[in-house]
Amino acid sequence: MLPAISLPTNITVKTNITATATPRTRNTHTQKSKATPFSSTLKSLCKKGNLDGALTLIESSNPKSIEEEDISLLLHTCISRRSLKHGQKLHYHLLRSQNGILENPTLKSKLITLYSVCGRVDEAFNVFRIGIGDENPPESVWVAMAIGYSRNGFPNEALILYSDMLSRCVKPGNFTFSMTLKACSDSGNTRVGRAIHAQIVKHDGEADQVVNNALLGFYVECGNFDEVLRVFEVMPQRNVVSWNTMVAGFAGQGSVFETLDAFRVMQREGMGFSWITLTTLLPVCAQITALHSGKEIHGQLMKSRKNADVPLLNSLMDMYAKCGEIGCCKKVFDGMHIKDLTSWNTMLAGYSVNGQINKALALFDEMIRCGIKPDGITFVGLLSGCSHSGLTSEGQRLFNLMQDYGVQPSLEHYACLVDMLGRSGKLEKALTVAENIPMKPSGSIWGSLLNSCRLYGNVLLAETVAERLFEIEPNNPGNYVMLSNIYANAGMWEDVKRVREMMAMRGIKKDAGCSWIQVKHKIHTFVAGGSLDFRSSAEYLKIWIELSNAIKDLGYTPNTGVVLHDVNEEMKAIWVCGHSERLATVYALINTAAGMPVRITKNLRVCVDCHSWMKAVSKVTRRLIVLRDTNRFHHFENGNCSCKEYW
Repeated sequence: MLPAISLPTNITVKTNITATATPRTRNTHTQKSKATPFSSTLKSLCKKGNLDGALTLIESSNPKSIEEEDISLLLHTCISRRSLKHGQKLHYHLLRSQNGILENPTLKSKLITLYSVCGRVDEAFNVFRIGIGDENPPESVWVAMAIGYSRNGFPNEALILYSDMLSRCVKPGNFTFSMTLKACSDSGNTRVGRAIHAQIVKHDGEADQVVNNALLGFYVECGNFDEVLRVFEVMPQRNVVSWNTMVAGFAGQGSVFETLDAFRVMQREGMGFSWITLTTLLPVCAQITALHSGKEIHGQLMKSRKNADVPLLNSLMDMYAKCGEIGCCKKVFDGMHIKDLTSWNTMLAGYSVNGQINKALALFDEMIRCGIKPDGITFVGLLSGCSHSGLTSEGQRLFNLMQDYGVQPSLEHYACLVDMLGRSGKLEKALTVAENIPMKPSGSIWGSLLNSCRLYGNVLLAETVAERLFEIEPNNPGNYVMLSNIYANAGMWEDVKRVREMMAMRGIKKDAGCSWIQVKHKIHTFVAGGSLDFRSSAEYLKIWIELSNAIKDLGYTPNTGVVLHDVNEEMKAIWVCGHSERLATVYALINTAAGMPVRITKNLRVCVDCHSWMKAVSKVTRRLIVLRDTNRFHHFENGNCSCKEYW
């Protein structure tokens, strides 16, 4: 249990991460007016980063002539430059000269901070514990040590130190509270975090902005979003950090629409944003293919006077790639003055997932020419692109090439290889690779092989693979549905029934087909067989009839073979027409201007008949239709698809 706080406090503590919180007593203007030549020289050397010269100056001077501020300045420079060597030499020199450094709370805090930022937690604790038995050090020293524990991955030790501090009647301030809440977040210690929240409420002093933000962050990390909202609502002031925490909290719990709404409210209140805000939002836009919102964020970025950093531009590229706007992705890439490996990987993966594998391969060659060393992510993008484009020989060459760049094949690489071989019809070879992987095969490896069995109607191998999948992923509905579909394609309805009974017995439900589109700022979702009010509306029926007549003239007829249920043909045709991606397409045709691209995201793989329907619709409407399913992008234009019928 944490000791209760019973003593009032009016301590003012600076919120500086280096934990030098003890206020100075000397007047700043007086210090400046009495600056000595020694201090001026030392300040100049520290400013230039000449730590050797600064340390030599200290060592060659009379210890009695050295001021506290001089030592503090050199220690601060050692901290900022992470120079353990110079910090240790200064420490040992001061001990030899009996300067009394460990009796000064400010210098002691800085020395603890120096050792902790350099990863020497034990040495930091040795400094901390000297003299602690004789008298209690002030709050700033305790906080410096606790931060040292936290920053080095020991949040529980930081909390133990906080408890010890309270037991010695050291009065905590805002700096202590914010540090301790961060330790609770890192350790996931909800019970202690709530106790500290109670202490903050009972505390005589007013919690500052940093403490309130730390409270928000703590409850976000613990997943208690109701409490996050309560803390946010009662905060006397909110800054960008507060809003960023709220936005990240929504994003972290998968509330994508609330994430975007929170950003808009943030803007309406004139709060502005930071790069962290946009870096949090862009992956959300990519997740739901909210291109309109992503472009809005890009616009905010363009209006900013600051230059975007590389991680933010990488997120922007990723958003465009995952929204099917590979041209915009390339423009961002070309406009970057500095590119890291993630920049190249994002561009390469964008090409691959959008069906432009030849451009991905050309970019890989350029990457090598520029001296950029590829990593495992690079090869996952290339292998996946080759798999979905039918470039089996090229994919195998790249797989063998990995080790030339020091990349050892992981399970993800083997999954790509198995998928590549299976999609090309080399099922036995794919099975051999899966059975001889040096590590235990994952569900994704057997899942890709099961999908290949579906493509080629190999029921016998599918049953063998499915048995392994049911052992690895007993609650994954996709595996059961895939096997059921394989049986249905083969007309084995008794086996279909058996699989469905197995699912029912195990409480496993099939994922419903779902598609969504963004029109202006709103996301519209459609479920297969749903949206009855919309499908009964006059505007829907008008467009549907016009489309049906037009694509029929092109020679399109429904492929009812995709309906894997033992029902009559009329019912199959009705079910096909109710697939979610078709409903989303018609809604977009009604509610967007002529000629505008239609962008749809689907949670399952697009069926063969919907693929044919989309091609025909793109031709008669003269619209680009971009469909993102679980596997890849399909760009339908003028009756053709970017996948070239290989998906």
